[in-house]
Amino acid sequence: MHARALRAAVIAAALAVLALPATAGAQGHEMPPSGPGFLEGPGEWGKIELVSTEFVTDQDDLVADVALDPSHDYAYLAHWGEPDCAAPSEGGGKNAPDAGVWVIDITDLENPEEVGFIPSSQDSRPGEGMQAVEVSSKFFTGTLLAINNEQCGPQGKGGVTLYDVTNPLKPKLLSKHFGDRGFADANDIHNVFVWDAGENVYAVMVDNFETTDVDILDITNPKRPRLIADINLNEYIEGGVDQPELGLTSSFLHDMVVKQIDGRFYMLLSYWDGGFVILDVTDPANPVYVLDTEFAAIDPELFESTGISLPPEGNAHQAEWTIDNRFFIGGDEDFAPYRAIFSIDTGPAAGEYTAGEFDWTVPIVSLDDQMVNGVTVYGGYGCPQSTGTVPTADEVRQQLGLPADAEVILVLQRGPMNDPSANYEACFFSEKVEFAQELGYDAVIIANHHDGAQAGAAPDAHFCGSQGHEFEPTIPAICIGHRAMHLLFGSEPAYDVPYVAGSEPALGAIGEEVTIEAVFDGWGYVHLYDAETGAELDTYAIPQAHDPAFAFGYGDLTVHEVAVDPQDPSLAYLSYYSGGLIALQIQCTNPSDNSTCELVEVGGYRDPMGNDFWGVETFVGEDGFTYILASDRDSGLWIFRDP
Repeated sequence: MHARALRAAVIAAALAVLALPATAGAQGHEMPPSGPGFLEGPGEWGKIELVSTEFVTDQDDLVADVALDPSHDYAYLAHWGEPDCAAPSEGGGKNAPDAGVWVIDITDLENPEEVGFIPSSQDSRPGEGMQAVEVSSKFFTGTLLAINNEQCGPQGKGGVTLYDVTNPLKPKLLSKHFGDRGFADANDIHNVFVWDAGENVYAVMVDNFETTDVDILDITNPKRPRLIADINLNEYIEGGVDQPELGLTSSFLHDMVVKQIDGRFYMLLSYWDGGFVILDVTDPANPVYVLDTEFAAIDPELFESTGISLPPEGNAHQAEWTIDNRFFIGGDEDFAPYRAIFSIDTGPAAGEYTAGEFDWTVPIVSLDDQMVNGVTVYGGYGCPQSTGTVPTADEVRQQLGLPADAEVILVLQRGPMNDPSANYEACFFSEKVEFAQELGYDAVIIANHHDGAQAGAAPDAHFCGSQGHEFEPTIPAICIGHRAMHLLFGSEPAYDVPYVAGSEPALGAIGEEVTIEAVFDGWGYVHLYDAETGAELDTYAIPQAHDPAFAFGYGDLTVHEVAVDPQDPSLAYLSYYSGGLIALQIQCTNPSDNSTCELVEVGGYRDPMGNDFWGVETFVGEDGFTYILASDRDSGLWIFRDP
C-alpha cells in the first residue's frame, strides 16, 4: 500500500537542514534533510551490522519486495517500475523493461551480484507479493517463485504468475495471470503467499478489485491453478472484523502468511481496519475462524508519545509469528502524520465523518490556517476521458456571488467501476487531483465508489490511494466514504452494483459547506500480540515518528514490514522506510507471563545518505549468524548481519 513520501519542498524551508557526509555503501541516494537526533552518527548500532549491498538502480521508488530462495543462495528483487509502466530513464538502471524481477546471487554474502532478470508482462508489475518456496507434489517438485501482478497500463494483466526457479539462472514459466476473474482478465493482486501442505500446494492472494476477499488457490499443479475459496471476512465471521464504532470502516485484506503449528495450518491475515485475523486453513477450501485482534479505543502509541487522545487509524499492514509461535508482531502502515478531520457544516447532514488525507498532495497542515473551508461542487469522476462539463472554481464563485478568495472544493468519485453510464476505465487518483487543480479548485475530495460500499455494508469506508502519474500537486486532497458524498448533495445514498444510472448528483451541483482540518497523529507503528489470545501487549515506534518536528522533510517514517529471527524467538527486524532497519527484542519482566512483555529497540541502521527500506527477510548463514535482507526502494539489495 506504499505511496511516495510527501515532498520536502512543501514546507522544508521551515526546517533546519544538517548535511552529513556520504558513506561508501550509499552512493546514488537522495539525501533527505536531517536534524538533531536523527540520521546522525554511525549508520549502524546494536544488533545490526551492514555486510554488503548490490545496487540495481539509482532511480527513486523502482525497487519493491525482496524474496529469498530456499537455498539461501539467491535473492529476488521486485522491479516496481514507473507508475505509468514507462521504462526507466536513461541511466536509471541496469535493465530497461517496464517491470519484473532482478535475480541476485548472494552465495558470497560480502559480494552479491545481479545475475538475471525475469521480465513482467507488458503494463504489469510486481510489488509486495513475491515469494520463493520449495514445494513437492505429484505435478511439480522444485522451487516456485510466486509473483503478484498489478496493472499499470492499458495492456496490463493481474493475477499470480508462477515460475520454476529451481535453477534461478534459467527460470521457467509455469503459469501466468491466474486469479479471481473480473469482467475479462484476472483481477489485480497486491500480494500472494504460497504454502506446501504435503500432498497439495496452495496460494492465497490479495484481490485489488474485490478488496475484502480472501482468495485461495490450489496450485498443486502450478500449470493449472484452481480457485477453491473466495470469502469476505466481514461476512464470513459473525459480526465481521471491523470496528465502525472507532471509525474503522475500511476493513480489507492486505497481507497474509501461513504457518504449520502443531500439525495444523494457520493463516495470519492483516485486514487493515479489521486488525489481525487468524484462520485455521488445514482445509483451505473451508477456513475456520480462530481469533481477531481489536484496536484500542485510544491510539496507545500516540497517547504515550504525545498525550494526544484520538482513536487509532487501523491500517493493519503485515504480521508474522515469532519462531516459537508465542507471539506475533504486526505493523500499521500510515504515511500521513497528520489526520484529516472532515465535517459537513451546513444542511441536515451536518456532523463529522470519517476521512483520510492523501500523502502525496499538498498537506493541509502546510496551509496558513491549517484547514480548508468552503462550498462543495460535484465533478463526476474527473478522468481524462470523462464527458460533460464541470464548472471552474471561478465560475462557481461568480454563480454564488462569493469573493475571489473564497475556497471552493471539488468532489469527485473514485472509479468508475461497474458503472454502465461510464464507457471508460478508471483513472489514477492523481489524474483526478490534477483535474481539480486545473479547474482552479482549492482542494479536492474523492469519495469511495459503490464497490467500496457494496450493499451499504461499509458506507463510510474511504480509500486514499497512491499517486499514479507524474505531475506537481498544488492543492490538498482527502478521501471520504460513499455515503458522505451523497449527503453533501442532499441525495439518497445508493450502493447498487452495477450502478443505477442517474443515482449520482448532477455535474456542477452545489453541495454543502465543509471544513477539513489537520491534526497531528504520527506515523504507522508496530504491535506485539499474544498469539493465543490476540491480546495487545505493547506497541513500538521510532521516536521521530511521533514528533511533529519530523512530520515533513525526512521521508516516510512509518513501518512497512517485519521479519522474525529464524533462531532467536525474542528478536525481530523492521523495514521502516526512511527510518531505516530496526532490530527489536521482546523483553519480559516475568518470562512466563506474556502480559509483562514489551518491544525494546536493540539495534538499527540508517545510512547518512538516506534509506527507503520496503522488504525484509531473514535466514541463518553457514556461519551460524542471522542475516537480514532488506530492499531499498531507491537502490537495491542491502545485506545485514546480527553480530
